[in-house]
Amino acid sequence: MKVGLHPLLNDPHIDARQTSSQRQLSMAIRAIAQTSDQANLPLNLCLVLDHSGSMNGTPLKTVKQAALSLIDRLKPRDQISVIAFDHRAKVLVANQPVEDVAAIKARIDRLGPDGGTAIDEGMKLGIEETAKGKQDRTSQIFLLTDGENEHGDNDRCLKLAKLASEYNITLNALGFGAHWNQDVLEAIADQASGTLAYIESPEQAGSEFDRLFTRAQSVGLTNAYLSLELSPGVRLAELKPIAQVAPETVELTVQQEGNTYGVRLGDLMSVERIVLANLYIHQLPPGNAAIATVQVRYDDPATGQTGLLSEQVPVYAEVQAAYQPQPEPTVQKSILALAKYRQTQIAETKLLQGDRLGAATMLQTAAKTALQLGDDSGATVLQKSATQLQAGEELSESDRKKTRIVSKTILQE
Repeated sequence: MKVGLHPLLNDPHIDARQTSSQRQLSMAIRAIAQTSDQANLPLNLCLVLDHSGSMNGTPLKTVKQAALSLIDRLKPRDQISVIAFDHRAKVLVANQPVEDVAAIKARIDRLGPDGGTAIDEGMKLGIEETAKGKQDRTSQIFLLTDGENEHGDNDRCLKLAKLASEYNITLNALGFGAHWNQDVLEAIADQASGTLAYIESPEQAGSEFDRLFTRAQSVGLTNAYLSLELSPGVRLAELKPIAQVAPETVELTVQQEGNTYGVRLGDLMSVERIVLANLYIHQLPPGNAAIATVQVRYDDPATGQTGLLSEQVPVYAEVQAAYQPQPEPTVQKSILALAKYRQTQIAETKLLQGDRLGAATMLQTAAKTALQLGDDSGATVLQKSATQLQAGEELSESDRKKTRIVSKTILQE
């Protein structure tokens, strides 16, 4: 496997007369298979399933069916483990090769509803089991819950998510129904380079599990870090300078060493991860100017090699005495995706503060941004929430969760 790395400025032309210019640098990163044999890495999958009393009936039945269908898609070279949690946690299936499929499925099928909810207990056992099968595989945890962490500690959940990322384990969070904490599950997924999924109704469980499984299968390289070295006279914006905008929007934590800035990406898939950096460029003389250099450090589980480096890709701008703008449409789309997310975040903050009208206005702004982006479904959800607030209605838990999901990504119907 190799890394595809493609940096692009939102406008590669810079006005030589300006004392300072702002530019957005988009960096598209993905894993590229050099042969057909490299298409699929062995998978080390752990299912961490909430079986608390509130999952009784159809919810638990459909989740078990979704889990069983995933087992059927695994190959003998893959590893599987299953954790069940209520207010405690237990290992349902210890980490093992996918060989005795009938026995694995029987243990899942026997799972019944019981007790309360302690997400951190499930996460702890999930990380322990997943760590046993990491060697030369891509490691993924699917964490599903339908409730608040009533018997657990949310801060501990975030510490465990950080531990998962340090172990090179991707943690995906699936919220089932209307009563889970979207802030906690989003933070878990963001911290561990995973994705947040919303299962609004039981019949959607299978499709959401399948979507995450397909994504896990597309992973080619792991433990990736993006390094951005800025040229003299170029600096990052001070507030939220780097964010991922695809396949979902995530504010990234930046680590600085001199004039080099790094962010952790986690897995690299055949689908592009797009990262956006907000740059300020001091006045430069006319001519071709070096702006930055980008590089990716990564692991290749297929070969057992770690700390590999992609090629260094330079970023140039043309500084013009007679400035002629040359906007790049693909980067503009990334800018709009980030704006949609941040506008929705502001709306949520205003709503928490009791400013319903302010929240409605920001949601309308986010809906307009979604339309500019071509995200018609997202615009519909955001406008619906704005209209409800303007009419003096409360947003349901389902509305709030769908609003959060569409802020982060393009809504899949």
